[in-house]
Amino acid sequence: MSAAAKPLGPAEQPLGTPESAAEPARPGAGLPQHIGIIMDGNGRWAASRGLPRALGHKAGAEAVRRTIEATARAGIGWLTLFAFSSENWQRPADEVRDLTGLMRMYLRSEVSSLAREGIRLRVIGERERFGAETVRAIGAAETATAHGTRLNLNVAVSYGGRAEIVAAARDLARQVAAGTLDPEQVDMATFARQLSTAGMPDPDLIIRTSGEQRLSNFLLWQSAYAELVFQDVLWPDYDAPHLAQAIAEFARRERRYGLRVA
Repeated sequence: MSAAAKPLGPAEQPLGTPESAAEPARPGAGLPQHIGIIMDGNGRWAASRGLPRALGHKAGAEAVRRTIEATARAGIGWLTLFAFSSENWQRPADEVRDLTGLMRMYLRSEVSSLAREGIRLRVIGERERFGAETVRAIGAAETATAHGTRLNLNVAVSYGGRAEIVAAARDLARQVAAGTLDPEQVDMATFARQLSTAGMPDPDLIIRTSGEQRLSNFLLWQSAYAELVFQDVLWPDYDAPHLAQAIAEFARRERRYGLRVA
């Protein structure tokens, strides 16, 4: 069989529509503790409707709201959304402006709702690149929701997995050079504590929408043993049945973490 004709393995197989999904996993039965989502397809959604990309991003923000609500209802403790990658700065200036403006608007409009629903917001990535006003808004949102225990919501902005790993290595190198860290003490746990996700569980499930099948520099260290689910739906159309379908697929997987099962 040629490489082009080789069938996809279970971890690479795009899923169908939610109507064709198996019965969703029951709360507490095979649920992931932490879900990461690469939200993809806003631009294509807008283009398919003859709309400007800005309206695709706005529709994507509505999908964010639906997904947060569905995740909290499912009893999942952690959700990380890939909202703006470090590579996104290379997009046209007007699109970057629309994306950053939408993020500021979301922070202003949604914080009170997140706090009321018991959802704790944390932002990972190079927030300083967005300017002082946005940095203050992020800090205020994190403070206002710090008491939330129902769902831990992480939003990755100006984030890149490779840059995160390099920054962690650099920090450890500084500690070694300063004589405060013995290089022989550097292990995986020590390294993980230098990452922006320190203290958080690694994701069990990574979802990517729009039919694309790659991680795109998202949580590279943390997703070493994550189950990957690719769904052929554009992000603005994403809703609770799609999430339930991905969780049901996760529940069907046998997770061995490299161990041999007799």
